[in-house]
Amino acid sequence: QAQLVESGGGPAQAGTSLRLSCTASGNIFSINSMAWYRQAPGNECELVARIDRKNMTNIDDSVKGRFTISLDLAKKTVYLQMERLKPEDTSVYYCRSGITQFFTGNYHGVDLWGKGTLVTVFT
Repeated sequence: QAQLVESGGGPAQAGTSLRLSCTASGNIFSINSMAWYRQAPGNECELVARIDRKNMTNIDDSVKGRFTISLDLAKKTVYLQMERLKPEDTSVYYCRSGITQFFTGNYHGVDLWGKGTLVTVFT
């Protein structure tokens, strides 16, 4: 079993900053990538930022220049530093990770999702 737990969400005034964290735990042989998605009410879930174990990043244009993703493999934790928040950033933010597990004598690729953390940006 493996899981992701997000933290750091909450209310924030527009123009301020928040940092989200997501920590993986459990049976994890390796972390291959971690990402942040978000879903606002009535909207589809969208990729915000992704990072792989080689620190290659992919940032959505809607947040480029304001959000930064970073990965600490030793802590099995991914961070999303959000600057100059806007009301349209209000969403539930989900962490996702592609990991490798070793069990039953084999390596297995597993796709994990966290339960989400709510970010509410107010003016």
